[in-house]
Amino acid sequence: MVGKIFFIAILCLFLIPGFFCVNALALTGRDVMVMVDEREDGDDSKTIVEMTLVNHRGKKRVRQMVSYRKDYGKDSKKLMCFKKPADVKDTSFLSWEWDTPGRDDDKWLYMPALRKVRRICGESTNDYFMGSDFTYDDMGKRNVDEDTHFLTGEESINGSSCWKIESVPLEKDTYYDRKILWVNKDAKAVVKAEYYDSQGLIKTFAVKDLKLHNAIWTIFEMEMQNTRENHTTIMKMSNVKYNIGVADSFFQTATISRGIVR
Repeated sequence: MVGKIFFIAILCLFLIPGFFCVNALALTGRDVMVMVDEREDGDDSKTIVEMTLVNHRGKKRVRQMVSYRKDYGKDSKKLMCFKKPADVKDTSFLSWEWDTPGRDDDKWLYMPALRKVRRICGESTNDYFMGSDFTYDDMGKRNVDEDTHFLTGEESINGSSCWKIESVPLEKDTYYDRKILWVNKDAKAVVKAEYYDSQGLIKTFAVKDLKLHNAIWTIFEMEMQNTRENHTTIMKMSNVKYNIGVADSFFQTATISRGIVR
């Protein structure tokens, strides 16, 4: 009799909606970051970016650039070319991002004043990009399995439900010791991030404007606040176009050195 009652009790638990999904198919931190990595963003894109640099006195410098991206399976190539003001015009950043764990991305910076393409590698990837608060590494994305991801909870950010993730790099010589990420459940996009080293918080990333555009969740404004330098970078995106057939020839060092990106 006792055995029969026990069997019925167990059966009832499995009949409760959501019980099996919550317990047997519970999300992990890695699951969430895979969703972020694989979220829909089109096969390619073109975007106009306005980058505003704000120093500790509140003085602003505004720069405008055009950004291109194209996917090649799980790999991708990106190009950012400055258009304004005159002192940075035609400065270009090209990156080939490989999804293979342990394989370094290829990055180049073209400086028209020097008429030279410089390869960004090694410790240089931790340098800040064009006076901003984003490092060259920040401009790309890491393979999911280069970090260990822990799902630590759920929180609301700007009224939207988010997963909270702690990501710790597997290698020991990285610029950041850990990152705390908030991932919007609907968009599967990181909408807030805190970057730490052994001394504590370095900087905070926040998405200020996220909405559906051509059926794709698109970031239209984001900012990075560097706590230690008391410096902020604001990026606003406009004229975002997806799946326009960006030419492969855009993503070559010869292209950026000729200054022909439009």
